[in-house]
Amino acid sequence: MVVKKSLFWAFVYAALVFMLFFNLIPFFWMTSSSLKSDYEVIDYPPTILPEKVTFGAYTRMWSQEQFFRYFINSIIVSSSTAFLSSLVGVFAAYGFSRFFFWGRTSLMTIFLASQMIPGVLLVGPYFKLLSYVELYDTLTGLILSQTTITLPFSIWMLKGYVDTVSDEIDQAAMVDGASRLRICLSIVLPNILPGLVATIIFAFLLSWGDLLWALCLISDQTKQTMTLGITQLVGQFRVQWSEIMAATVI
Repeated sequence: MVVKKSLFWAFVYAALVFMLFFNLIPFFWMTSSSLKSDYEVIDYPPTILPEKVTFGAYTRMWSQEQFFRYFINSIIVSSSTAFLSSLVGVFAAYGFSRFFFWGRTSLMTIFLASQMIPGVLLVGPYFKLLSYVELYDTLTGLILSQTTITLPFSIWMLKGYVDTVSDEIDQAAMVDGASRLRICLSIVLPNILPGLVATIIFAFLLSWGDLLWALCLISDQTKQTMTLGITQLVGQFRVQWSEIMAATVI
């Protein structure tokens, strides 16, 4: 029995180590390639470690004025998306958790089902809608679009945390004269802070790594994000691999 248990845990740890290396190898290769020269990064057979470490790719990326603009645009879009989806998500989650109304379960199911719709099917309608309200090719339009994508999951995630806060606390606060808004902000919110942080990180990363929405809703080069800017390093006759890897590491 002891031998079987030991073999089981040995298999579990071996599988975890394999998964760890499997997931870290792309990051290692990306970092290693970003420290190689333009000739070494495309040399064959490829070298695992750079023969001569150089930070030329990083220097060239940061020296480009547009790259810094892409970086700032991504910060603005991702931070705004995370803030809006989390702010609205907190109040929506509190409402779904504390109030019982007709269609409550169905609406939550619709929120969850919306995450299964491929984004490529929604780009067309979003493009026409933003063009109609004159928000196409603006960071505001991109922020609102990405917020609608991250908001349903944010509500689902935060509702689970709000459910863990006892409703009796709300009732005790209302006896003392606290309003629903005061209860949500002063009592519930501090208790679900870890969940709120996780939701903010989720929304930020989802927006930061987006390419489809930025590609379809932004055409002005000065308003492009990091992911869209990196794709411009892939030319018709040459791919700047060291710069791409350096930009991806950043």
